Parts: sequence; C-alpha cells; structure tokens
Amino acid sequence: MKKQSSHLEKDLLKGCLERNPTIQEAVYNRFSGQMYALCLRYVKESAAAEDILIIGFMKVFDRIHQFKGSGSFGGWIRRIMINECLMYLDKEKCLYKEIGLEGALPDPVYSLPSDSLAVEDLMKLINSLPIGYRTVFNLYAIEGFSHQEIAKKLKISENTSKSQLSRARTYLQKMINIRPYSNSKKLLVA
Repeated sequence: MKKQSSHLEKDLLKGCLERNPTIQEAVYNRFSGQMYALCLRYVKESAAAEDILIIGFMKVFDRIHQFKGSGSFGGWIRRIMINECLMYLDKEKCLYKEIGLEGALPDPVYSLPSDSLAVEDLMKLINSLPIGYRTVFNLYAIEGFSHQEIAKKLKISENTSKSQLSRARTYLQKMINIRPYSNSKKLLVA
C-alpha cells in the first residue's frame, strides 16, 4: 500500500512540475479538506481560512520545484499552510491581542465525565482558546514543533511559548470541567 501511495505522490509531483492543470486540480482535491481543517485550527473565520487555503495552494504550485522529496508531499503542503496561517495572524496582529484567562472563561454550567471527551468537542474547545494560546497549542501539541521552533516562527521568546502553552492547557482543563457531555466518538483525555 505504501509503494502505491509513493508512486501516486510521484505522479502528482511530476504533473505539478509540468504545470498540468488536471493534476493540480487532483492535488487540490486530495489535500484541500485536510488543509482547510488545519487553517480553521489557526483562524476561526471560514472566509479567512478559505483565503489562506487558496493562497497556500497557489504557493504550492508556484514553488513545487522546491520540494526536494525528503518527507511526504502532503507534509510539505502542510508546512506551507501552517506558514500561511502564521503570516496571516501576524499581518492581522491577532497574536498580540491577548485577554486575561479569568475574563475568558464562561460561568460553569455543566459537568463532563472526566474520562472521555468527544473529538468534535475537543476541537471546539481548542478553537475557543484566545488566539495566542491556540496558535502555540496547535504548533506544539498538534504539529510537534519545539518551543525553540515556535519562538523563532512567532518571533517570541521560548519562555513566552512555554507560558502560552501552559495557559492554553490550564484554559482547556477548566473548560473541560464545564462543558456539556456529547455522545459523539470518544477520545480519552489524560
């Protein structure tokens, strides 16, 4: 199965290098759903996420010759999308609008069973984080960047990255204790 996937990626890459519009459309169709979801994790507004997605794919097709083949083609596209999201947030100065943790939390309403949380509910909670917390949390916990890499990408100190992650975790822990229970697919939360 992996050889078939690798062969398909090579065909897609070759077609993109030749600027074949049919292949470019196939690449877009194959990766756009995942990349749109990624954009929405960083930018809440669907119109802005769509704009970032389109700009990101324009860069993918324009810079396809820069893909060296180390790692997956999808991973390379993912990096471009993350960078586009971060550039958008920087341009909009969203990362610098911080709110106090106390003022951001709603009044407790419900109690959630402590051993499980629906995937959809978890993503909603992550999306409810203030933008700085959400960005660092996404980069560290989901994308796997180190604090040093995050600091460099966001032009902040490593300690600020660590602080933002700690605050994001605290925020999420508090939110988990007040969210209503959902019967969706379960994800264990440690």
